[in-house]
Amino acid sequence: MQILTASQALMPEGWQRDVEIRVGDDGRIESAGPMTSRATHHLDLLLPAPLNLHSHAFQRAISGLTEARGPDPADTFWTWRQQMYRFLGGLDPDRVEAIAAMVFMEMLEAGYGAVAEFHYLHHAAEGQPHDDSAEMSARIVAAAQQAGIGLTLLPVLYQWGGCDARPLAGGQRRFGNDPDHFARLHAGAARHVVAHGHADDRIGVAPHSLRAVDAGGMAAALALAGDGPVHMHLAEQVAEVEEVQAHRGARPVTWLLDNHAVDARWCLIHCTQMTPEETTRLAATGAVAGLCPITESNLGDGIFDGVRHLGAGGHAGIGSDSNVHIALFDELRTLEYSQRLRDRSRAALAVQGVSTGRRLYDTALAGGAQAGGRNAGRIAPGALADLVALATDNEWLCNRTGDTALDTAIFGGHGAACVTDVWSGGRHVVRDGRHISRDTICARFRAVMAELETRA
Repeated sequence: MQILTASQALMPEGWQRDVEIRVGDDGRIESAGPMTSRATHHLDLLLPAPLNLHSHAFQRAISGLTEARGPDPADTFWTWRQQMYRFLGGLDPDRVEAIAAMVFMEMLEAGYGAVAEFHYLHHAAEGQPHDDSAEMSARIVAAAQQAGIGLTLLPVLYQWGGCDARPLAGGQRRFGNDPDHFARLHAGAARHVVAHGHADDRIGVAPHSLRAVDAGGMAAALALAGDGPVHMHLAEQVAEVEEVQAHRGARPVTWLLDNHAVDARWCLIHCTQMTPEETTRLAATGAVAGLCPITESNLGDGIFDGVRHLGAGGHAGIGSDSNVHIALFDELRTLEYSQRLRDRSRAALAVQGVSTGRRLYDTALAGGAQAGGRNAGRIAPGALADLVALATDNEWLCNRTGDTALDTAIFGGHGAACVTDVWSGGRHVVRDGRHISRDTICARFRAVMAELETRA
């Protein structure tokens, strides 16, 4: 039993003063109510910690390596993708595990409480399966164990190099499976989650995109999902929209909604290329729009229509995608600023009586928990204790309270510096702003990066 007290906490009914929270040995909140006495571990400001709903952990290793213009004068997402593929050759299971542990540690220090890992790096360097086809999935589970982060593992089905069913080539061969082999890989990944993961870990499924999965593959992937999460890239780039429209006769969002029963189990990543009608149709399904504003900015994807989507009652959450910069508060700020820049407005996502930061944070909490299939995102009995504490007695938050403190953490640019403690499923993994295994995880990551630099 852990007993925590906080001077202020964001509860389901709103901000409360002098709160006491009891966390059971199963990592769930047993009770949350008025403080009876100040606990040994007393916190300043306590929030539920959101789930990071979209990550490709291995891409953290190329952060900063793709910012120079290549030989193509029109440098785009597609030229970035080719650079990413060339990098894959040096990634073996040991290195992937070390990189993923670093990523998951950084997420926790940033204030995330769990992660949904969209995992498609399955095979060895030339595309041949490992002896255990789920070896790479096992390494993601092991990395989450090292970091102590709650994990929703999303093995990805990736069949083709485009809508024309061209074979995978180059780095893409490490991603590829036919439906039968993917079913075996998914079953192996599920066994690793159960045998070696945390009790609160989950598994879902991820048909990669309408470009990479055909109708038979989609049906097979959905059959594996059961009641678990279904994640999919959708409508990220103009060229993707044009390719899908040319081959399937409709834009990606329209085609998916016309041909599949999209519901609250689904998380559709990016959706930065939608018409107004598609935006409201997607909102009506109850699915989560998985937004990755920093990566979407870095890759020039476009701007998600958050004002329209949330205004229509849509669900959304936040992910770090390429992990070029892992920063929860920066993701939220970037989302809001994208709306302001597009519409030349201010407080674009605020509503009457709810500040911008509060609406952003509440949206990320609910959408992340839904997308991860994780009973979290709120400080309430029965919920997993995914929690993040901030210090307000500093030059950044200036002892502010409630929504004003949250707005300052997000828009003042120093929210991460105020993080003191993080719990994931009751595991107290960040203390005094520092992950408990930081030295070990960082040392291994630095060694791997040196190896990759030498190889390059």
